[in-house]
Amino acid sequence: MSSLLFKKAEYPLRKLLDDIELGEIGLPELQRPFVWKVTKVRDLFDSMYRGYPIGFFLFWENAENDDIKYIGIKEKQKIPRLLIVDGQQRLTSLYAVMKKKEIIDKNHSPQRIRISFNPITKKFEVYNAAIAKDPEWTPDISDIWDEGSSIYSFVNKYISRISEQEYSHDIDIEKVSSSIERLSKLEDYPITALEISSSADEEQVSDIFVRINSKGKQLNQSDFILTLMSVFWDEGRHALEDFSRMSRIAPQDKSPSPFNFYIHPSPDQLLRVSIALAFKRARLSHVYSILRGKNLETGKFSPEQREENFALLQEAQAHVLDLKNWHEFLKTVHAAGYLSGAMITSETALIYSYAFWLIGKIEHKMSYEELRSMISRWFFMVALTGRYSSSPESTMEQDLARLRTAQDKNTFINVLNEQIDSIFTPDYWEVTLPSELDSAAARSPGQFAFYASLVLLDASVLYSNMKVSDLLRPDIKSMKSALERHHLFPRNFLKRKGITEDRMINQVANYALLEWHKNIEISDDDPAVYAPKQEEAFTEEALNKMYDLHALWNDWYHYEYTDFLGKRRKLMAGVIRRGYKQLSALEIRN
Repeated sequence: MSSLLFKKAEYPLRKLLDDIELGEIGLPELQRPFVWKVTKVRDLFDSMYRGYPIGFFLFWENAENDDIKYIGIKEKQKIPRLLIVDGQQRLTSLYAVMKKKEIIDKNHSPQRIRISFNPITKKFEVYNAAIAKDPEWTPDISDIWDEGSSIYSFVNKYISRISEQEYSHDIDIEKVSSSIERLSKLEDYPITALEISSSADEEQVSDIFVRINSKGKQLNQSDFILTLMSVFWDEGRHALEDFSRMSRIAPQDKSPSPFNFYIHPSPDQLLRVSIALAFKRARLSHVYSILRGKNLETGKFSPEQREENFALLQEAQAHVLDLKNWHEFLKTVHAAGYLSGAMITSETALIYSYAFWLIGKIEHKMSYEELRSMISRWFFMVALTGRYSSSPESTMEQDLARLRTAQDKNTFINVLNEQIDSIFTPDYWEVTLPSELDSAAARSPGQFAFYASLVLLDASVLYSNMKVSDLLRPDIKSMKSALERHHLFPRNFLKRKGITEDRMINQVANYALLEWHKNIEISDDDPAVYAPKQEEAFTEEALNKMYDLHALWNDWYHYEYTDFLGKRRKLMAGVIRRGYKQLSALEIRN
């Protein structure tokens, strides 16, 4: 039998709360937005009061010593002996109520959790205005555990208040006193904890969590790293979360902000960029071990190595959260023809491309123009091919490994160009891409690469003089979208022809971008009827140019539907190729 990786421990609740206050148990979630509904806190106390179990807690022994210092904090502080793996919301709730501590709400504002108790009915409720006026209720049970307060004094005050009511003779004072005393003794409630050994790695801890958690929730590697940041560098985690939160809020003035129309990055995503820049790593499991100060060869922990690695992470994160870097990178995505998040099918592709942009800028001192040329083409490639859609960590790990020996910008550029050239072969454009466009996916990478190419080629909207780039702008807001995807062979028209399967009707090659009023005007008409009418508004030269850019031809509407799809896929692949060549016109090679 293999040695156990855990031990069982029993604590009175008071002991756990005191250990949190002393720093023996790390409870970083007290400073994070509280995700539980307050009614769940009420129900938690009700279950404890009734003597019901509230589940066990899962802790992880922290491999550390007393000489470790916090990053970004001058004063030496106690390093937690235990890190919480499961039970953070329960323990945060108990600590916040019984120790009268504020939590951070979803709006990042400090708030007190107030739970009320009726000693007569033995019911718990969330504090409200009606309860505040009702003498039967103890408005805030936190008061009963105030330091220096006496349970007897608390009971006497309650009884005195109730005695003033007309119905007081119907109240059993002894039972009321017993109810309050029972509430006060919840601090002795027995808590069962499983403490995982510090010798367990993060994969084992994650596996343990999944196997014993009835909800089947998965723990990501980034969860562990963010927990470590909370313990050793809470300012860093706080900065990630602030950046993430502010990226969702459009500034009311002209003050700098991470807000954008592409992505609202999570702390997890930003962390991945920092790790790629600092360590040239994508697999977070490796990074976790590094940040714990573990020597991957000896398996031993080194506080000095941990401090050194956190310093590298700290430096990298400063670059990641630099607003100038952030917005210059997003300009690069814009330069690739992708004008908003609505055109992005993989946020991972965007996040990893930011890592490459930063490596080029910070390590190889590339100019913004050089970065825009290189990374716009790289992003176009990864977005079109779905490079990071399957096994993204493994793929990125391989990409970063190629860059670990790059000593200058010329090598950096050549490494990325070699990867692009190995994918964008003649066979890719002529065979692979047309085949991949045989899709009815609602958000196809090929379809959005086609739209990006229309932007790059300065194309007008089909049957319009307006530019695609103008109408795809994300800052245009109206009752209806400026552009709509239109079935060139309308749905009901195809159904009348006996084609009823959505996969056939919604083929990528059957879509074109139209102004919304044109889409309404065309409705379900036969393309052989509506197209000639639309063509009348354009000269032969203008029409030929328009059809060429939209992968159409003069008599496209007379084709059998399946023949039309096959021909248009090849033409669409050709337009995408031309769009990429437009980017390559400014290519920097060494």
